[in-house]
Amino acid sequence: MHPINLPVIDSKIRKDQGKIWIFDIIRKKYVILTPEEWVRQHFIHYLIHHLHYPKALFKVESGLSFNTIQKRSDIVIHDRQGKPWMLVECKSPVIKLSQKAFNQIAVYNMTIGARYLAVSNGMVHYCCEAPTPGGEAKFHSEFPPFDDPA
Repeated sequence: MHPINLPVIDSKIRKDQGKIWIFDIIRKKYVILTPEEWVRQHFIHYLIHHLHYPKALFKVESGLSFNTIQKRSDIVIHDRQGKPWMLVECKSPVIKLSQKAFNQIAVYNMTIGARYLAVSNGMVHYCCEAPTPGGEAKFHSEFPPFDDPA
């Protein structure tokens, strides 16, 4: 896999049916290892083990619909009341993050309504407070602590 700018994880990887699989600690199953999945798994571990986000409040690749189109969000982290708190979009390390990724997550957030939005390709990571209608996103230099009361 491509080198990335996230801490090394202790991943369970296996080869089966000519494909490589990685164990997802949230979905509790092996999933096909793609470059995007490599980033997603590292990012999940980073948020849980380094930033102490509660593992039980994560949802991975959950479905959503926007204007009758079915989509999947990469990672949604809920607050302790069960409301979406952060929406994360993961890209392959070979994809340069552009306005297109931010537009994608903003569209998803119209349905989800998370307070924070994050985008990562494993090399570069961005986090912002979701803009209010007509407002602008407020970018953060660091990811917010989970129990951020503001």
